[in-house]
Amino acid sequence: MDQTYSITRHVCPRNCYSSCSMLGYTKNRRLIKVTGDPKHGYTKGLLCAKGYNYINNVYHLDRLKYPMRQYPRGSGQWQRISWTEAIDTIAGKVIELYHRYDSHLSLALNKYSGNMGVLHHAMEGFFNGLGRTSRAVGNPCWAPGMDAIYYDYGEHQTSDMEDILHAETIILWGINPVWTSIHAMNYIYEAQKRGAKVITIDPVYTETAKKSDTFIQIKPGSDGAIALAVAKYILEHNLYDAEFLTAHTNGWGELQEYIQPLSMEEALQQCGQTIEAIQFIAERLGRNKPAYIWLGFGMQRHQNGGQNIRAVNALAAITGNIGRKGSGVQFGQRTTWKFTYNILNHLPSDNQKAAGVRALDFNNFANDLQMQQDPPVKFLWITCRNLITQSANIQQLKKALQSMELIVTVEHFLTETAQYSDIVLPATTQFEEWDLVASYWHHWISINQPAIPPYFESKSELEIARMLSKRLNEFEADFSAFPSDFTDEEFIEQEFTDEFYQSLQIGDWRELLKGPRRVDVPKTAWEALEFKTPSGKIELFSQQASENQLSPFGMALLDNRKSENYPFTLLLNHEPFRINSQFQNLPSYKQINKEPSIYLHPSLAKEKGIRAGSLIRIFNENGEIMIRARYSEEVNHHTLVIHPNHPLINKLLAFTPADMGEFITGGKGNALNDLQVNIAKL
Repeated sequence: MDQTYSITRHVCPRNCYSSCSMLGYTKNRRLIKVTGDPKHGYTKGLLCAKGYNYINNVYHLDRLKYPMRQYPRGSGQWQRISWTEAIDTIAGKVIELYHRYDSHLSLALNKYSGNMGVLHHAMEGFFNGLGRTSRAVGNPCWAPGMDAIYYDYGEHQTSDMEDILHAETIILWGINPVWTSIHAMNYIYEAQKRGAKVITIDPVYTETAKKSDTFIQIKPGSDGAIALAVAKYILEHNLYDAEFLTAHTNGWGELQEYIQPLSMEEALQQCGQTIEAIQFIAERLGRNKPAYIWLGFGMQRHQNGGQNIRAVNALAAITGNIGRKGSGVQFGQRTTWKFTYNILNHLPSDNQKAAGVRALDFNNFANDLQMQQDPPVKFLWITCRNLITQSANIQQLKKALQSMELIVTVEHFLTETAQYSDIVLPATTQFEEWDLVASYWHHWISINQPAIPPYFESKSELEIARMLSKRLNEFEADFSAFPSDFTDEEFIEQEFTDEFYQSLQIGDWRELLKGPRRVDVPKTAWEALEFKTPSGKIELFSQQASENQLSPFGMALLDNRKSENYPFTLLLNHEPFRINSQFQNLPSYKQINKEPSIYLHPSLAKEKGIRAGSLIRIFNENGEIMIRARYSEEVNHHTLVIHPNHPLINKLLAFTPADMGEFITGGKGNALNDLQVNIAKL
C-alpha cells in the first residue's frame, strides 16, 4: 500500500446486527477505499455489499451540499441558503413558539435509527436542553420482543456468536441471516461442519432456509401456535428437563395446567404444519441438546408478536436450553450499551421546565400529531429517518404535516421526507465525524473518527445542535442548556465511566483508535442462571405481564381468521442491498432492482388470472399500489412477499397495535406483518 494513504477507523452506524468496524483509506483529503477491520472480533475484516459501497454514498452526485429552503412546502422550489440564515430562521421560530404558548410542547422531534451512533443523540440532547418538548416515543423494530424478553428474563442478553459452535441443534426462527446478517453465517456453516443440524422456521422459503438441513414453513403470525404444539408434545412425551424447571423457572406447574387442555389439532391448523414436524422439533429440543434458537424481528411484528417471543422462550426453558454453552434464545441485547449517554443530560436548571416529554406514539405518529391541542405541535424536526415512506397512515400523516409552521429535516439526500420539508440541512457521513457505536447483537464497541473534511457545507448532528443552542442563547440568555462550547472529543470523554473502561480493558477512549474492544460480558447468555425478574428465575408465569393486562403465559391460540375482503397476508422481507429506504439511490442497487416486484405463488396467480411480469393492483381499505407480479414457490398460496423497495408500499399500512412494547419502549409495536390485502390484475 502506498504510504501516502492515511488510514482511519470507522464503524457502520446503520440499524443492523453487525455494526461493522471499517477502515477508511484517504489520499489528498479524499476517501479512496473502504475495507473491513480485521481487528474486529465478530466481523473480522468483512463487510456487506452496502459497506463496500460507502464511497459511492459519500460522493453521490445527488448528495446535499448546502442548507436549502423550499417555498411553498412541497412545491419543489428550492433555494440555497446560508447556515446563518437557516439557524436564525429555526431559532427564531423556536423562540416565537415558546412565547406564544409559554412552553416548548409545540416543538416535536421525530428521530429513529438511521444512525445508531451515540453522538447522534445530540438533537435529543438539544431538545432536552430546552425543557419539556413533544417527542416520538416507542420503537417500530423490536418493541414487542423487548417486552417479551424482559417479562421472561428481566434483561436483554445474547451469547457471543462463537457460542453457536457448541450447539447440536440450531433453530433459525423467522430470521434470514444469509441476507440480513452475513457475518453470522460463517459461524452457522462451521457449526454445521461440526455436526449441528440447522432448522429454519419461516413463512417464506428464504435463502437461509435453502442452506438449512430442515425447513418448516408456517403461516404468518403462527409462531406461538407451533411453539404451543411443540410444548404440548414435549409435556406429553416427557421431553422436558424437570431438574432445570424446578431450579430455574417460575410457573412450570401453572403452565402445565394451561397447556394440557389445549387442542393439538387447532394448533396444527393455525400454524399449517403436521404432527410429524412438531415431533421433529420437540425431539431435537429435548434430546439433541444444546439447542440454540435465534429469533428474528419479523415474528414479533404481529398482533400477537410479544406472545410469539414468549412462547419460544418457554420452549427453551422447558427443555433446559438456557445458560449452557451452545444454547439459549437469542433476540437482541443491551448489556454492552454502557455509555453514560451524558449527551442527553444537559437539562435546564428549572426542574419544572425540564420535566419529561409529551409522548407521541412512534408507530401511530400521524394520529398523535393531530391530537395534540394544548398546545398543538407547530414545529417538527426530523432526523435519522425517512418519515414519509417509513410510517403508517401516510395520508393522515401528510394531512397532519400541513398544520406545521416549520418542518426541518437533516439528511444526506433529498428524500421523500426532505421534499416535504421547509428547511433541509446537509448532514455529514461517518467518514466526516466522530462517534461511538455499540451493537444490539454482538459485544464489540467501535469508535468512529473523521477521515475527510465535511462534504461541502454539511455538518454533523452534534455541530448543528451546538450552533442552534448558541444562537438561541444569543437571542435570549439561558434559553438552551445544551452546551455549545464542548468539542466532539469532550462529548466522547463524558460517555465513559471508570467501570466501562475496566470492562473494555482500556484506560482512555483514545485506545479505541487502535481497534475495537469487546465488552466484558458473559460469552454465554445467562450462564450464571441469575435472572433480574421478580422471582429471580425464568418467568414461565409472569405476574408483571398479567398486571399489564396480558396473559401471564407466553402461549395462546388466537383467532387468526382473515378478512374475506382482504384474504392475503403481505410480508415485507428485508433484502441484502439496502436497509429500508437507505442505499436505494445507489447506481449498483438500481442495476439489481430495476423495478419493484411482488412475489406470489403460481397457484394464486392462476386463480386470479395473473401472468408473470404483469402489473397488478394491491389494495386494502388504506390505499392501493401498482406493482409487477413475479411467481415464486417460496411462499404459500395465501402469502405475498415484497421487499420494502416500493416507495409507496406504506400507503397500504395503518397502525395496528401489537400486544406488547409499552413496558420497555413506551409504545406498542406496529403489527406490520399482519398487513392484509387483496390483489387484482389490471
